[in-house]
Amino acid sequence: MLFSEQNYSRGQFGGSIEVICGSMFSGKTEELIRRLKRAEIAKLNVEIFKPATDVRYDETAVVSHNYNSIQSTPVSHSSAILLLRSDTQVVGIDEAQFFDDELPEVCNKLANQGVRVIVAGLDMDFSGKPFGPVPALMAIAELVTKVNAVCVRCGSPAVYSFRRVASEAKILLGEKESYEPRCRPCYHAKD
Repeated sequence: MLFSEQNYSRGQFGGSIEVICGSMFSGKTEELIRRLKRAEIAKLNVEIFKPATDVRYDETAVVSHNYNSIQSTPVSHSSAILLLRSDTQVVGIDEAQFFDDELPEVCNKLANQGVRVIVAGLDMDFSGKPFGPVPALMAIAELVTKVNAVCVRCGSPAVYSFRRVASEAKILLGEKESYEPRCRPCYHAKD
């Protein structure tokens, strides 16, 4: 039997980890919200978490760049995710790159308890290096979906988040004023 999102909603698998990753403006959060809303339609008990530091659009809701949203619980440490209701069947986690390095262990614990865990986050930082716990999550996930944005320079598939402002800080919350998606050649052109 093939491993697919549909099989989860029918309860054909136990717990699992799914990762949705890519650059900024690639639709990661949009895809996370889509999967979580489908789980709610299937009448599964869903809980959603995001880092407490991410207040760009809303203090509590997970919000995509297209302004689709779903209510969530902001947490300051990944271990707080383990304090969920005992009847939770699906856990969604947005902006995984901003969580601590314990997030993969937390996700493993949940999956081993039979919970479907869906995580979205940047796989690379602005310098093109692996970002936070996302690469480790990709290694232990049953399903990894890498989504691409569109390069604002040439229209090719973009996998990099080019920082437009002068800052070497690893974490700099921002939107289109601070970042733009670029393909490999346009990212390395750095102009």
